[in-house]
Amino acid sequence: MLDVRAIRSQFPALNQDYNGRPGIFFDNPGGTQVPQRVIDAMVDYLVRCNANLHGAFETSRRTDQVVADAHQAAADLLGCEADEVVFGPNMTTLTFQISRSLAQELHRGSEVVVTRLDHDANIMPWVLAARERGAAVRWVDVDVETGTLDMADFQAKITPRTKLVAVGYASNATGTINDVATVIRWAKAVGAYTFVDAVQYAPHLPVDVRALDCDFLVCSAYKFFGPHVGVLYGRRALLERLSAYKVRPADDRPPGKWETGTQNHEGMAGVLAAIDYLADLGATYGAARPEDDRRTRLLAAWQVIQDYEQRLLGRLLTGLQAIPGVRIYGLTDPKDWPRRVATVSLRKSGTVPAQLAQALAQENIFAWHGNFYALEFSQRVGAEDSGGFLRLGLVHYNTAAEIDRCLEVLEAV
Repeated sequence: MLDVRAIRSQFPALNQDYNGRPGIFFDNPGGTQVPQRVIDAMVDYLVRCNANLHGAFETSRRTDQVVADAHQAAADLLGCEADEVVFGPNMTTLTFQISRSLAQELHRGSEVVVTRLDHDANIMPWVLAARERGAAVRWVDVDVETGTLDMADFQAKITPRTKLVAVGYASNATGTINDVATVIRWAKAVGAYTFVDAVQYAPHLPVDVRALDCDFLVCSAYKFFGPHVGVLYGRRALLERLSAYKVRPADDRPPGKWETGTQNHEGMAGVLAAIDYLADLGATYGAARPEDDRRTRLLAAWQVIQDYEQRLLGRLLTGLQAIPGVRIYGLTDPKDWPRRVATVSLRKSGTVPAQLAQALAQENIFAWHGNFYALEFSQRVGAEDSGGFLRLGLVHYNTAAEIDRCLEVLEAV
């Protein structure tokens, strides 16, 4: 069992007042808070190591070590090798960067497959690449009642002409966990590349790129208790073979050939600290031992995190369903809760999402409203013209008492 009070004590943002009162952070799908060790690691880098790479002097050597350690930590998080990890400013930038290179594989008569459930950052890079090369775009539909992908439609859209399939691991609007392993298998059967957006999935459950057998997977450290840094996994053979848009003096080998310009080294130090924070949860509260390797400790951490978050999710969904006029977008049946992460979008009849968000904000409950860049889904379910949704997102530092207070406010609006 997680000791949530002890965990919360590690997060400075959770232990200060906002306008004279504590804040309740349900804006987590847009970015989580960070533990003190992440802040300390970033400050330590700027004080003790601040330099560019591959110099003969001490601060540069220290930077080399921080960067190498961060790549290894991210590899342990994703289940790959360190040279298959590429850091960048954010998921969107990394995806556009890879799409520019993969566009060279497209031509007239080829197709890319995208879904109406994805964040636009896993849609438009591929739509624009296809447009540039004269390829076609095939759209996978979504079930508007359950907020899940239409898997029969997905299978039908993948054909021998398919060159790339882009799919989200978990929806940032409905919380749905998609069956990406099946999608990847369908794509591989026709020789198509696969690109997985795991931004919403990675803060809640373990990622194993080897088991998935995907070609690319991307996530964002600021969604799993780290700083604003994007993380990309690429299959080594592809990172080596594909042409990167880079300056001539840059490394010709991955990951350096893909990490254009001077990177956010202090951010990498923060990513390393965030992953070690998660690993320590596995040794403190999970089945792992402190002496176990980082990957083992991370897997143990995700198990206890998932168990706790499922209890929080059940409390939130049950409470929302009891409020008259509330519609939840996504899976709501208790038997389906394991098929979703604790990200919940909703509307309430007689109100607009901005009104709900403002009512919560007045009580220091932080939550997003709008479409969250899940534009296609918002349009598909008819919510876009009336303000999108209110989104509540839970992580392992949230509490049942916070959920109950949120439900009280929503019911009163």
